[in-house]
Amino acid sequence: MIDWPTAHAAAAILVTAAMFYGFASARLGIEIISLLTISVIGLGLYLAPLPDHRPQDGLKLAFEGFGNYALVTICALMVMGRGLVVTGALEPAARALTQVWRFNRSIGFLVTLVLAMVMSMLVNDTPVLVLLLPILVTLAHRGGMPASRTLIPVNSAVLIGGMSTTIGTSTNLLVVSIASDLGLPPMSVFHFTPIVLAAAAVALPFLWLVMPRLLPDNSPEAGHAPRLFHAELRMDPRSPSLGRAVTEVLRPLGSGVRLVTAPPGPLTADDRIGIAASHEAIEDAMRVIGAHTAPAELLQRLRLSARTSGEDLTVAELAITADSGLIGKRVATSGIAEEHDVAVLGVHHGKGLWADAQGEQVAADMAEGDILLATGTGPAISRLARAEGLLVLEGAKEVPRTAKAPLALAIMLGAVGFASVGLVPIAISALAGAIAMFVTGCVRFDRVGRALSAKVIVLVAASIAVGRLVLESGAADWLSQLLALGLHHLPPAGVLAAIMLFVTVLTNFASNTTAAAVGTPIAFGLAQKLAIPAEPLVLAVLFGCNLCYATPVAYQTNLLIMSAGDYRFGDYTRTGLPLVAIMIVTLSALLVLSYGLY
Repeated sequence: MIDWPTAHAAAAILVTAAMFYGFASARLGIEIISLLTISVIGLGLYLAPLPDHRPQDGLKLAFEGFGNYALVTICALMVMGRGLVVTGALEPAARALTQVWRFNRSIGFLVTLVLAMVMSMLVNDTPVLVLLLPILVTLAHRGGMPASRTLIPVNSAVLIGGMSTTIGTSTNLLVVSIASDLGLPPMSVFHFTPIVLAAAAVALPFLWLVMPRLLPDNSPEAGHAPRLFHAELRMDPRSPSLGRAVTEVLRPLGSGVRLVTAPPGPLTADDRIGIAASHEAIEDAMRVIGAHTAPAELLQRLRLSARTSGEDLTVAELAITADSGLIGKRVATSGIAEEHDVAVLGVHHGKGLWADAQGEQVAADMAEGDILLATGTGPAISRLARAEGLLVLEGAKEVPRTAKAPLALAIMLGAVGFASVGLVPIAISALAGAIAMFVTGCVRFDRVGRALSAKVIVLVAASIAVGRLVLESGAADWLSQLLALGLHHLPPAGVLAAIMLFVTVLTNFASNTTAAAVGTPIAFGLAQKLAIPAEPLVLAVLFGCNLCYATPVAYQTNLLIMSAGDYRFGDYTRTGLPLVAIMIVTLSALLVLSYGLY
């Protein structure tokens, strides 16, 4: 029999439950709920301090999450992840993946799953999925597997990979940070990686062979086919394609690039090739063929202007409205490049007038409803839109600063490497890596807001405050006694599975960071009550926080794929619940074997 909780412990449980409910109901934004939670804790402990504490100590407990080294580490990792994205450091892996899919769909899918796991071990889950998402959608439109049957499995692989290192997700860092504060020895970057990789090997066949069959084919509704632009490729004098036939150099690009006009005979430095393709396919064609879609001197001028102004080059789509001055003009004589410092890479003709490869001339005059694919700095594109009556469509993309890609990759590998071998703590190496990203120009300091997520920052800060409140108020000790009553008859494997399941339920219906903040101190208290080492119980909490496959609201990447795959709530539960069961059973057994809890 256990005593009733103290007033402070009961209040801590009530605040925690209220935050869980707020996240699950989604009536308010996550950041609003997080800030309200911090405010309630600060005000409550100021008016009714904990025993032997001053009112000011309550304010410190409520707000110290903003200065916690775990939050600093998370922000630094966000900056380094941003550096990999804006420099295009991960693009070679994406291009290689596309080639594998063209060779064999099944093998390509397997390689995608493995690549997703490996990449998310060192890079935050969200950038990895953002990189892979357009590739999978494009491959689906080109005859690959339907996006609705690949996105949930790949997202699950990303989440499993992120679970395998201490820096894979912000939740992992939070659990390790709280555990370290409670007295657990620090964990290296790859401390529990072998356990997760073994579980991943068990789950991989399910992701690869079973999960796609549990998902519907939503191909017609998964999204419209990519918009096709007519582009004119200008051969570079140093192109490796010179002297070869057009059909030969376009063959590796498959059906994603349609030949419109082509010069007779082998290609020469003065030739131009007309193609119809999506933006991504045009980029592939330029790289494979060795060509440009605008005059080389214009592109060089734009790059110089971007460096001088401190702006990034972006690629945007602009729709021609009824009152545009460009109607009836052609790109070459429109004055867009000369007057606005913007290069037009391609034109999508709204009426779908395309030429064939036998000599039919494409409609070259611009008309209402046409869409221009243009590149320039953000301010230049905005000026062009205002001056010429154009509508800037959503989805503008920054042009990767590819010259700095090797540098960004080296910085990330160096930061992870120093931390993994124990030379410096991850907080120091991550902060040093973020500073290096700024100093080298891989990430511009005035654009750091695009790298950091304010929602994640306040969520982590609130989670740390809740975790401290649960611990300091005695709520963690009371809850661990309550759980111990029901678990003391179970074997260690059952205890680990029960803790993992408990945290998994919380993370699938609320915030995984909050589940981590609450679950970690409870795991410590339970370890003392049941005479079990604390580390495997803490890892059970960490793993449970990452088993967020069963609902779309469990993690932000689940929401990212929902629209692209046209998923319903049931699609997540139908595929996620079996995967959760597989991972809980496997991880519990592996923890028992690894720590000798027979």
